[in-house]
Amino acid sequence: MEDLQFRNADLKDLEKIVEIYNSTIPSRMVTADMENVSVESRIKWFNEHNPQTRPLWVFEDQNGQTIGWVSFSSFHERAAYSGTVEVSIYLDESCRGKGYGKTILKYCIDNAAKFGVNNLVALIFLHNVASLRLFRNFGFEDWGTLPDVAVLDGVERSLKILGKRVG
Repeated sequence: MEDLQFRNADLKDLEKIVEIYNSTIPSRMVTADMENVSVESRIKWFNEHNPQTRPLWVFEDQNGQTIGWVSFSSFHERAAYSGTVEVSIYLDESCRGKGYGKTILKYCIDNAAKFGVNNLVALIFLHNVASLRLFRNFGFEDWGTLPDVAVLDGVERSLKILGKRVG
C-alpha cells in the first residue's frame, strides 16, 4: 500500500470533493442523496469544518492526485456532544476496494485526540457490508440501528450506527 498524504482541504478542493461524493450516489450504498449535489450547495457544509476541531482532509497519492477525502463532522450542535464526531470517508471510484480505507480510518483514530474527540461515530447502511466490516475491524461497535429509515429506489434500508471510544 502506497503512502497517502493527508492535508487540510482548501476551498479549491471542494470541486473534487463533490465529484468524489457524487460518484457514490448511483450505488445506493453510501449516501441517502438521490441526485448529484452542486459545489455551491456544499459551501455551508465545507465551512462547518475547521483545522482546529472539525477537520476536513483530502488525501493524495504519491503523484499528488487527490483520491479521496475524510471529515469529522459535529454529531450534534449541543455543547455536551462536542467530543463526539461523525467520521465520513469517500474514495475516488478507481481507488475503492484497494485497502485505502484501512489507512484512512487508522489515521482518523490516531489523530482524533488532537481535535478534542472522544468518540467517533459512523452512520452506515446495513447493506454496505464492506464499510461495516472495515469499521468493525478497527473496533467500532454497534451503537444502534435505525430500521428502514431510508428509501432508496423504492427499497427500504436500515442505518447502522457504529461507534468507538478513542479518548
